[in-house]
Amino acid sequence: MKRILVAAMHHESNSFNPIITSEKDFKVIYGEDIFNNLRDNDSLTGIIKTLQGAGYEVIPTVSARAVPNGEIDYDFYSRIKDEIIRRARAAQKEAPIDAITLSLHGSMRVKKQGEAEGYFLEELRAIFPDIPIFSSLDMHTTMTTRMHNNCDGFVGYKCAPHTDCSETGEHAARMTIAALEQKVTAKSAWVRVPILIAGEQSSTTVEPMIELTNALRECEKREGILAASYLMGYPWADNEDSSIAVYVVTDGDLELAEREAVRLAELIWARKDDFCFQTETYHQQEALDIAFDAVKDGKLPIYISDSGDNPTAGAASDCTDFLKLIMSDQRTDMLKEPIVYGGIYDPTATKQCEGRVGEEISLTFGAKFDPVTSSPITAVGTVKAYIKDWSRGGMIKSDLTLFNSCGVDLVLAEAHVGYTIPEMFIDLGVNPEDREIVVCKLGYLTHQHSLVAKRSIMALTRGNTNEDLKTLEYKQVRRPIFPLDGDFRYNALDNLVKKEG
Repeated sequence: MKRILVAAMHHESNSFNPIITSEKDFKVIYGEDIFNNLRDNDSLTGIIKTLQGAGYEVIPTVSARAVPNGEIDYDFYSRIKDEIIRRARAAQKEAPIDAITLSLHGSMRVKKQGEAEGYFLEELRAIFPDIPIFSSLDMHTTMTTRMHNNCDGFVGYKCAPHTDCSETGEHAARMTIAALEQKVTAKSAWVRVPILIAGEQSSTTVEPMIELTNALRECEKREGILAASYLMGYPWADNEDSSIAVYVVTDGDLELAEREAVRLAELIWARKDDFCFQTETYHQQEALDIAFDAVKDGKLPIYISDSGDNPTAGAASDCTDFLKLIMSDQRTDMLKEPIVYGGIYDPTATKQCEGRVGEEISLTFGAKFDPVTSSPITAVGTVKAYIKDWSRGGMIKSDLTLFNSCGVDLVLAEAHVGYTIPEMFIDLGVNPEDREIVVCKLGYLTHQHSLVAKRSIMALTRGNTNEDLKTLEYKQVRRPIFPLDGDFRYNALDNLVKKEG
């Protein structure tokens, strides 16, 4: 029985966010316990189930995952990487490892080091120079030279919101199986496309991403093509690698891979001016005005995204500007039910509510981690609910509290979590379907929230995930790059990056 080593590392690292992401922010699972944590819509789960279904012995090492945040603490990253390497070496001593299949994000950045995945792959390749290494990637990967040089083939998600994570893991596993059973020799091509684009402008449910995603799927139907991906990059990390990438993997035909990658790069460059916000999008005051007016129509709930401080895109999640606007608006108190607001990351304020459900207290919250963008709020209100060690959807455990003040039911979190599922509110005693206005620190709504929302509005707010990229102070991004720079000529063939070695 062939033995396949697996591991997972997932994090989007925002260089504009002052938080250093550390061990407390990660959910880390070791060894055999990974098999007890398989879940829906998860690339590592897709990898494992596919390999086991094909009769392989899967050797689990480490799975490390966190909600996007600031750059990762170097010592913590080193410990996780070294533990995967240690387990890989130990497994190799027991019996030969035949291949490695990974579940990586692709935009993980480490303080004092830079890219994470490239260095990790480089170490793995040094230990296992002659076996296949394949990996699934997030759609918002930032491709690097080290990644390209040290992996046989990548395949990225094709859906945003990311509803195809398991399928992408299955795809990576199938490439591994093809290399082992059909003697496929993967050849990959990467073309850099100098575009920065926020994820909220690249939903695959609308144009131009519908056409672009269809082009990938048609490409993969061609004989000899193993995978084709648009890796859309991550715009809130200021580094020289930031850009879109086209990545194509073929069975032994490098010329075909390069030709298709160049063609797909030309296609997305031609559509660069067509990317726009597909959700209703307004500056924060106008967004709030429109939401209040829409309440009169009775099609509820209305969701508003506080997009500038979106933790699932890497923001600090403690900015208070938009919340202050809502709390100070007289129309907030005139609603039948309080506005639900998810939420503020503030461990101190959260713990101050523990054991005080039903009490009226004075509480100061917000701007603990990013005091530059906004300032704290002090308010008198009632603690309506408190949950110890809440966790769903693979998130780390966090105490949550529901604090009511000035017409707002505010979720405060002890840990840096994402406000991605209605169940967070429901568990705190609030059904968002019964509310007029629900505010989440998100960009486009997750699939789960979109099933509840009758109308979705995105507010252009301030924070570490500011949607207006031209307002950010990029210092390292390679120029020229769209949309920071005006019209400039682009030749896809000139941006074909050759694999070294």
